[in-house]
This record gives sequence, structure tokens and C-alpha cells, in this order.
Amino acid sequence: MRGFVNPLRQERPSGFPQRAALIKSWTRRALQLGNDAVVSVNELACAQPGCPPRQSVILVMTEGASPIKLAIHKGLMDVVEADILAEIDAFRISQQ
Repeated sequence: MRGFVNPLRQERPSGFPQRAALIKSWTRRALQLGNDAVVSVNELACAQPGCPPRQSVILVMTEGASPIKLAIHKGLMDVVEADILAEIDAFRISQQ
């Protein structure tokens, strides 16, 4: 007998968890976050017109502050540190 097969399960490429950890590290360093901050990294399908099929979403939560959401229109395995820095700059400008 074959076990349950989840039709919604996504196959992740080799190195996916390590890449997510690296993105968290880059985000922590760029925002100078302490150990109490929570950084979540996910790859989601993007359904918006003109949007690539995958986007990486970084959510930063710290005590006493509103969450910060950074969306990079690339798959998680394609995100580089410069993408995070650019998205942080754009977020800061939008908050002024």
C-alpha cells in the first residue's frame, strides 16, 4: 500500500533550506536585527499581472514595531543580497 500523497506539496530544489537561512542572515545584517527579531522567508506563487511566477517574501517581526514585508519578484534560489538591500531601501523610502 502506498502512503498518502499530498497534491499541494511543492518539490524544493537541493539547497533550499540553506538558501532561506542565508537570506535570513542577509536580512538580519542589513536591518541590524537582534536575536529577538523573527525573520520569516517564503517562496510564493505570484498571481498579479506582469509578475514572475514566483516571488520571495521576507517578513520581519520585532517587539513594539509593525511587521516589515519585503517582496522580491524572484524565486528564493535566485535572490541575492543586493535584492534584499534594494527592497529595504524601497521600503524605507515608502515609509517617509
